Amino acid sequence: MSGVDGEAAFDALRRAMAENSEEPEGPARNARAEQLLAEAEKLNIPLAVIEALGHQLKVYNYSSEKAKMFVPFARLLRMWDERPEDFDEYETHSLHWVFKWMTAGMLDQPHIPLAAMEKWLGEMEHRYRLAGHSERAVRSAEYSVAAHIGDRARAERAYAAWLAADRDAMADCHACELHEQGWWQVRQGRDAEALDLWAPVLEGEFTCAHEPHAALASSLAPLLRLGRLEEARANHLRGFRLVRSMESMRGAYADHVEFCALSGNEARGLELLAERPAYFTDDGHPRSRLDFMAVVTLLMDRLVELGPADRPVPGPAGRAWTAAELAAHAREEALALAARFDERNGTAHVSERARARMAQHPLVDRLPLGVRAARTVAAPPPAPPAPALAQEPGLPALIAEARRLSDTLRPNAVEAWAAVARAAQDVELDPRDRAEIADHEAMDRGPEGAALFERAAELYELAGDPGEALAAHARAAYVRALAGEVDEALTAVDGPYDEVLALYAADGTGVRQTASVVMSRARILMRQVQEAGEDGEGGEGGILSEAERAVREVLALVEGRTEDDVRLAARVAEAQAMLAELAARTGDVESAAELFTRAAAGFVEAGLPWFAVEYEARLAGLLHHLGDLAGTERALRSALEHGGPHLEPVGRAQLRLQLAEVVGGRGLAEEAAEHALEAAHWADEAGEGRTLGAWARHQLGGYLVRLGRWAEAAEVLESALHDLRPETHGDGVVVQTQWWLGDCLSELGEHREAAERRLQAAEIARHWPEQHDHATLAHLAAESLGAAGLPAEADRAYARAGGLWREIGNVHGLIRSLRARAWLALRAEDGADAARELMARAVRECEAALGDAGSDEEARARLVGELGHTHRQFGDLLARSVSEDAEDDSIRAVLEEALTQVAESIVLFASLGEDALDARTGAELAAGWLAADLSRPEEAAARARAVLAAYGAPGSPSDDDTTERDRRDADDPTARDRRDVGGGTGPCRRDAGDATAQARRAEAAQMLALMEEQQD
Repeated sequence: MSGVDGEAAFDALRRAMAENSEEPEGPARNARAEQLLAEAEKLNIPLAVIEALGHQLKVYNYSSEKAKMFVPFARLLRMWDERPEDFDEYETHSLHWVFKWMTAGMLDQPHIPLAAMEKWLGEMEHRYRLAGHSERAVRSAEYSVAAHIGDRARAERAYAAWLAADRDAMADCHACELHEQGWWQVRQGRDAEALDLWAPVLEGEFTCAHEPHAALASSLAPLLRLGRLEEARANHLRGFRLVRSMESMRGAYADHVEFCALSGNEARGLELLAERPAYFTDDGHPRSRLDFMAVVTLLMDRLVELGPADRPVPGPAGRAWTAAELAAHAREEALALAARFDERNGTAHVSERARARMAQHPLVDRLPLGVRAARTVAAPPPAPPAPALAQEPGLPALIAEARRLSDTLRPNAVEAWAAVARAAQDVELDPRDRAEIADHEAMDRGPEGAALFERAAELYELAGDPGEALAAHARAAYVRALAGEVDEALTAVDGPYDEVLALYAADGTGVRQTASVVMSRARILMRQVQEAGEDGEGGEGGILSEAERAVREVLALVEGRTEDDVRLAARVAEAQAMLAELAARTGDVESAAELFTRAAAGFVEAGLPWFAVEYEARLAGLLHHLGDLAGTERALRSALEHGGPHLEPVGRAQLRLQLAEVVGGRGLAEEAAEHALEAAHWADEAGEGRTLGAWARHQLGGYLVRLGRWAEAAEVLESALHDLRPETHGDGVVVQTQWWLGDCLSELGEHREAAERRLQAAEIARHWPEQHDHATLAHLAAESLGAAGLPAEADRAYARAGGLWREIGNVHGLIRSLRARAWLALRAEDGADAARELMARAVRECEAALGDAGSDEEARARLVGELGHTHRQFGDLLARSVSEDAEDDSIRAVLEEALTQVAESIVLFASLGEDALDARTGAELAAGWLAADLSRPEEAAARARAVLAAYGAPGSPSDDDTTERDRRDADDPTARDRRDVGGGTGPCRRDAGDATAQARRAEAAQMLALMEEQQD
């Protein structure tokens, strides 16, 4: 091939290899690399073949076909030995660099003899010495071999030598080195030390292609062992997003499956297995397959333990699997692989570690993650507390304990009487005992217990307790009301009510029995009120008034007579709660809140805090309505505390969600996220994952967004979207979730996915009467499309957003969409003229809006600021539009025009005074640099002095985040527009105070020094 044609083909080959490097890991990318090598071999250019072999080696290394690396590397090494002059500086470096990959690759392949690895280490050391490299990478490789075969003494020596050797160009990156060093600390049982080593990687200080992915995965088990559960949860959510699509990270993926098995998230572990079926069978990297099959065994053993063993599970393709079958298969595969390594190594180390990993036990019962997941098995109901007896209780002891529990209204009284019934199946009990058994069985059946209550009444009569018999009849009437038969219930309770009052007056029964009947009647009347709704509020003789009289009759009977009787104290508290309910129905919210407070306090004082929960929850709602947020928070916290283990999962979820809303409203996003997380967990436990759980995940995702925990938020929000439905949760919730998710994905650099989410949200918002959200989402989608490298799509989206901004009369959004389109146009080939016209349109739109603003000074000030920013960006755009091969006069003319635009912005910002100081000084500096480019140092120096004078004496130390943001804005003139899409706060508000001032002063001082030097 001729020289010119060959060079063109070589350039095309390089572009193709670069494009292939950006493709997802996997066989398709590997196959393309093989095609590119074949094309390189046709060029008759040795460097082309070298680069194509290096590319092939790289894609093999970052895939499940790592075993293929050795062939291209052997060829490269032979080419180096024969003609080293064919390698340029980069390829020479790469050849020596991948020596380390070969060492690790040999360790991972049990068919390669240990002697070959030892020989390879010597070869590596020799070649590194010849090339003048440090022995750091060699000792690191030696440590890896020793650690793998279980030679601890040699590993310790090599580890120390590795750390002692100088870092040079061949040393692994800081992130990889720290990860491996931490892994060794874990092997030695030093979890805390490992996490300290990993901290800079986990926090993003050091990164690479596989970090912090691998360190996040490795940190999970140590964090669980140390009880640092919040960090473990966060690292799982962050880390799994990173490894999910990376075929080469099966070992890290296995760590996430292991985490699920050790943290009570077995169901999520199954979801992870289902996502990667190829991991069961891919055999190009035996060591990661061993890791994967070991944790599959761990997870399956856990599922078999929880039962049932024949639960269907995802497994290798080609057949259906149960948990027990997959456990056996995975164990056999893992141990067979481990045996191959041990046979090669001459030790039992790999098998010992595999068995230890498979034999682990859960470290926590359940660690809520916030993502959707049903519990693998239903948690068994809590067993009633055993009587405090020295030996197995007999029937009399069971009866005594059951009676104690029922007399004191303990939560397990019904279960205790059920235990009595089971123990007494072949025993003749007296009528009183049988009455209480029937009574409590009826309570357990709820609305279906009426017949059993009537049977209990008969037995109480036989036992000589007519008062309790009447109470049982009244309870039968009440459960009929619960079943919807309110009128029939009222008729049925009249007889027992009249009889018990007469019996009480004749000293034929006590207060407790009488109160029970009177309370049942009051409950039925309250039920009537609830069913009647608004219709029951009229007139002295209305049902609402009748219910109030019945409730007050309970209080008149019981108040002052409770003494130590828990049942009577409960009657008083319940009656006060009924009065609160009636007050709320009449609109007397203050009285209702006071009465609910007294009712809850009454239950707590009686030693029955779990009865207070319902009324504290109602109290919280009323206090929230009254604007008493502190009282609302107190009531919700009390409800959670008082409910304790007796609170039903759905109630716990609801209380947690309400508390999240309250504390989140106070700006406590961290605590609000914790409550929302708990709410999601308990909603799943209650079987409400698709409804209440989805709402909780939506809320949790929002709080995580507020905290800037983008990766965690993205996982949670994606999980929520599986179940959020417009017809159930409202389309506003769906849009907000998509919106937040788009923000997360944008922050994570997943711009194409962010655009998709924002466009989906915009499509829903398109049908809303108010179109501001639609316009904003279209604008944000355009931003994401631009960042994703899709300029044509971005321009169309910005045009759509601009049309919407115009329709709703938001000139700020319209102007910013035009400016963004101008910058997009500038990046296109021959797009300078289109960019100039779009920016000019933005200026005209702003000037027209100023003309229409009238006397609204605030609106005028914002538009003046917007016009200032537009002129400033116009100047920047013109300066960047200059072609390097243009004539000098042409370049000078464009720079003069740019300076004119920036100077105009300075005048506009100056008219806004102190509020636009930072914007003005930024423009002054831009004008100064343009003047310098035009060889006018005096003017540039004057601009610099103006900035220094504007800020006066030096201020406080700079804020790194603010300074960095200013630098980003300088590189990306649309950054400010994206932070304030559609026009939000003042046009030039100083966000950073002294930090921005210091950055401006430093730049001005630099400019002044350079200009004075030029003048000298």
